Amino acid sequence: MRAPTRESTRERMISIMARGSTIMVLVISIGFLVPKAAAQSDKYSKMAPVDQYLMERNAEILLARSAAPDSISSHATILVLGRQGYETAVRGKNGFVCMVES
Repeated sequence: MRAPTRESTRERMISIMARGSTIMVLVISIGFLVPKAAAQSDKYSKMAPVDQYLMERNAEILLARSAAPDSISSHATILVLGRQGYETAVRGKNGFVCMVES
């Protein structure tokens, strides 16, 4: 077994320092991104009660159908917003879906 030369030791040191620098840059970058993401999630941390988003079912169906021509919406699946999320109000036959979004 040969003793490491000065050159190979130096190359290893440079390699280790380069890896350490790369890791440090990544850690610092992540450190700047995390607070920004947290601040964005705090922006809408409290939603209004679901009742504020609900409307009369037939009115919502008519509004959803108005999003497409009659030739499409008359046979489309219609989704309406319920207390647990979107629900199928009308089963369609043509593969299209009409719904109201805010």
